[in-house]
Amino acid sequence: MHNLLFILLISASLQGCFPVIAAGAGAGALMAQDRRTSGAYIEDEAIEDKAVNRITTQYKNTVHVNVTSYNRNVLLSGEVPDQATKAQVERIVANIQNVGKIYNELTVGISSSLASRSNDSLVTSNVKMRFLNDKRFSATNVKVITENGVVYLLGIVNRREAEAASEVASASKGVSRVIQLFEYVE
Repeated sequence: MHNLLFILLISASLQGCFPVIAAGAGAGALMAQDRRTSGAYIEDEAIEDKAVNRITTQYKNTVHVNVTSYNRNVLLSGEVPDQATKAQVERIVANIQNVGKIYNELTVGISSSLASRSNDSLVTSNVKMRFLNDKRFSATNVKVITENGVVYLLGIVNRREAEAASEVASASKGVSRVIQLFEYVE
């Protein structure tokens, strides 16, 4: 009876840990398939967190900025109210340790609507699903970001993989344009 009680107590206390363990295992599996080094993968996460925190501290809710780091190269997408803010956001990100190239794709204008952002999420999901079905390249090597119907592709790929990914993305529903921001390997 004591053993059964002990097992029930242990299983109840571990229940909350399963998602953490599963998420950690999932991240480890993705990292193993990624062409980035584990150090670059971790630095990308840190760059994104620092950038978002600094931009939010500076601008609160007056901007809509997405920060995506891949192999220490950063894509800035979203909307800002003016050119000065666009330049300042780039400077904020440039001052973060380990940031390489910055692709400043911020547009000057009003922040996108919730409906527009939802549509962009749907487009990104659609492109990623189509990537999984295409066997010319590994979907884990290409990161997809959509902003106002424009799909940005980041990753470490060869030229053949880049063209295949762009072809698949371009033919996806809701995509107005595809911008390749790849690093190339041979």
